[in-house]
Amino acid sequence: MRDLTTGNEGKLILRFTIPMLIGNVFQQLYNIIDSIIIGRYLGNEALAAVGASFPLIFTLISLIVGIATGSTIVIAQFYGARNIKKVQQAIETMYLFVFTASVFLSIIGNLGSTYIFRLIDLPESVIPSAAEYFNIYAYGFIFFFGFQGTSANLRGLGDSKTPLYFLVIATAMNILLDLLFVVVFEWGISGVAYATIISQAGAFFSLIIYLNKSHKTLRFNLLQLSFDKDIFIKSLKIGLPTGFQQTFVAVGMLALYKVVNMFGTTVIAAYAVAMRIDSFATLPATNFAAALSSFVGQNIGAGKLERVKRGMMATLRITTYISIGVTVIAWLFAGQIMQIFTTDMEVVEAGKDYLYIVSAFYLLFSAMFVMNGVLRGAGDTLIPMFITLFALWVIRIPASWILAQHFGPKGIWWGIPVAWGIGVVFSFIYYRTGHWKMKSVVNPTSK
Repeated sequence: MRDLTTGNEGKLILRFTIPMLIGNVFQQLYNIIDSIIIGRYLGNEALAAVGASFPLIFTLISLIVGIATGSTIVIAQFYGARNIKKVQQAIETMYLFVFTASVFLSIIGNLGSTYIFRLIDLPESVIPSAAEYFNIYAYGFIFFFGFQGTSANLRGLGDSKTPLYFLVIATAMNILLDLLFVVVFEWGISGVAYATIISQAGAFFSLIIYLNKSHKTLRFNLLQLSFDKDIFIKSLKIGLPTGFQQTFVAVGMLALYKVVNMFGTTVIAAYAVAMRIDSFATLPATNFAAALSSFVGQNIGAGKLERVKRGMMATLRITTYISIGVTVIAWLFAGQIMQIFTTDMEVVEAGKDYLYIVSAFYLLFSAMFVMNGVLRGAGDTLIPMFITLFALWVIRIPASWILAQHFGPKGIWWGIPVAWGIGVVFSFIYYRTGHWKMKSVVNPTSK
């Protein structure tokens, strides 16, 4: 566990973020390797099928992940106040919630996947593969939530290194199983899904075994978990806005797919690949924002508001430099990066257009996430939810649809940075009001 309430803010956040960032790079490699193998061995329709599955997966898990995020902030603030008993109660409550929710979501997902793919106008030739991949993937939700929840707990306690070690092992396992199931056994798209499930299960169980042997606060015993209603309500108050925000963002991604699907399998495949690259490129911003949330949570719990401001400014400086570097790389090597995934030059060209347009505005994305990281760490998640939903549903989706009528797929891509710009402006205005400083769930003077 790491105390984030003392020491140089920038160095602390950087050191805390690096293991998280490396870990999430490996996490994204799950998806990257899947896409490379699918594109190279199974073709564009399979690539489009997996790409279309991820907004649906994101939609189903977003609410639960948001509530779990609320638990992490509660854990960070209780730890900042040095109330270890409450920390343990919050951790056990989170486990019971996410395990129950994962079973429910697996059932709902399997029953409704085909209907949803038809609702967003996914080409009929792609739907069987998309449903096959998604239905298998959904069986592994319990392992996904288990590992992500445990990793989030550790980050709330200031430990971002331990999850990394197990994530590296899981990623290596996923790559080997992808090659075994798809290339050797020729299981097709189902082999990719099975490889992911097995890898996630291995990461979760091995992490739990390790923590039971070495960590008093995070020892896990399913039969002895207790549910604390008051802590859960506090987590809901913080986590529900984030969960609703992420859910509506995910639904927005599905709605955007409806626009993308108008242009056929080639553009769908290009969008699927470009989104994977985009997710990889924005990892620094999202990880620094997550680290900043833990930093803010502990310091607000300790009553050190000045450190919060200094931590935010240090994080903005770091993410600005990184964003500029990532943009330059994307502009110089967009074509070569796309060709790692597919040899179809029509897909490559469509993907290059996306990267040229969107990557130019990564700086806006980083600034928006950093400011929202401060607000979430403070426990103020309601206003960021409204800002995000406004930028998505009132700006991005309508803009993408309207521009697509005049400029084709390029118009869809331009809707993304327009929404980021609106999000940055409103997030900055709300941050300047200072209302977020009064949202702490603990009394900073209590220990």
